[in-house]
Amino acid sequence: MRRPALYSSSSRPPQDPAPARDTSAEVSAPTVPAPRFFSLSNPRLLWATLLLLIVLLCLSLALALRPLPRKLTQEDINAAVLKTLETTQLPSAVAKAYEVIRPSVVRVTSYRKSKDGKEDVEMGVGTGVVIVDKGIILTNLHVVRSAQSIKVEFADGLESSASIVGMQPENDLAVLQAHTIPDDMIAATMRSTGDLAPGDHVLAVGYPFGIGPSASAGVVSGLNRTFRSPEGKQEMSNLIQFDAAANPGNSGGPLVTMDGAVVGIVTAILNPNQQRSFVGIAFAVPIENAASAIGLTPF
Repeated sequence: MRRPALYSSSSRPPQDPAPARDTSAEVSAPTVPAPRFFSLSNPRLLWATLLLLIVLLCLSLALALRPLPRKLTQEDINAAVLKTLETTQLPSAVAKAYEVIRPSVVRVTSYRKSKDGKEDVEMGVGTGVVIVDKGIILTNLHVVRSAQSIKVEFADGLESSASIVGMQPENDLAVLQAHTIPDDMIAATMRSTGDLAPGDHVLAVGYPFGIGPSASAGVVSGLNRTFRSPEGKQEMSNLIQFDAAANPGNSGGPLVTMDGAVVGIVTAILNPNQQRSFVGIAFAVPIENAASAIGLTPF
């Protein structure tokens, strides 16, 4: 018997031919030229680009060649400070102390009535220092003793009448209350005399012979001194002795340290020749005694 013929599986049955493509509806896309960044046909663009590159190159070289800032050393700082000290005039310690105390110093003038009672006659001029910003002023009792009226003049020029509100005769101290005070009244700072020693620099501020405010500098020349008035009517002890110039009119003024703090109230000068002029020794009541005259707690 004859066997049927076998066919390979890779053979595919014949397919219908593909239909013809209709190109009548197709529209050809416009041709876009490729972008050109550099072109020898545009010399202006070429020169601008070259110029920009040259500028950038120059900036890069300048930054690369610039020296780095040198780090400051302590020697540099010391040299700068020394140069400043050599070329700048700094205020002295005395000048700075004076500026601190000056707003608190007042001129004190005492008056009595003339014989006909029609006008006030000046009895004398002294100094005071504001120690409470409400217008409480310390001065010497002998400056205002027997005065029928008292006038004080503040640092800003304001004048006011004043009255005695306290006394400490054993230390020749009087406490005044000004009836009118400046809006920016500044009270002095007080400092304990506990660490005060001979040789410490001090400043006396006041109105010697009515001139002032005047400042004179010196040192503490002694502590716990005793002074007897020329007439022998009064003796005071525990006084600060100093050699800053003081004259009539300085009485009642502050004796201050170089930080401008009050350590005493100038009260007397030594007058061996009875001329009432400074001979190199003056005395001040310690501020502890003066503060107690108005009831302030001692340091």
